[in-house]
Amino acid sequence: MSDRLTHVTAFVALALFAQPASAQMRLFSSDVESGILEPDQVLAGFGCDGANRSPALAWTGAPKGTASFVVSAYDPDAPTGSGFWHWSVFNIPASATFLPEGAGQIGGGRLPEGSIQARNDLSLNAYSGACPPPGRSHRYIFTVFAMPEAVLPLDETASAALVGFFANTSALGRASLTATYGRAE
Repeated sequence: MSDRLTHVTAFVALALFAQPASAQMRLFSSDVESGILEPDQVLAGFGCDGANRSPALAWTGAPKGTASFVVSAYDPDAPTGSGFWHWSVFNIPASATFLPEGAGQIGGGRLPEGSIQARNDLSLNAYSGACPPPGRSHRYIFTVFAMPEAVLPLDETASAALVGFFANTSALGRASLTATYGRAE
């Protein structure tokens, strides 16, 4: 019983006194007005007529010890049973504080040197824009993770979900912004 009491006491102390690592980080986008994706960020395909361009993203407040960043775009509302990864970039240098609009193009020519785009759920190493089913609106969560290592032990064949595993298990901090996009029937 004393071991259980010790664990409960430790948990309560952590909950009361620990501050989340992400308290200082913030993520911004000049391309996501009022939390709604613009036509430029919509997929060109699957019945959608967008420009398939990743939005500009900027972040501040990376915690001490940040050696690189991961940026992802994820749709938790996709009718797949597991959501939908639209974009994942890792090994973004710690000196970076933004990704310009269109950085997620195939080939990643607008990404900081050393950055790698993982395979998204369309099996592309690029950004794939929003395209919910007709008559539906989905949330698109853009997240920047501050990582303690400069290089993840992954390459361009990694899935966005695998990058997400590394980011969610070892990030020093994170910040997200959520945008929505709805499609007429």
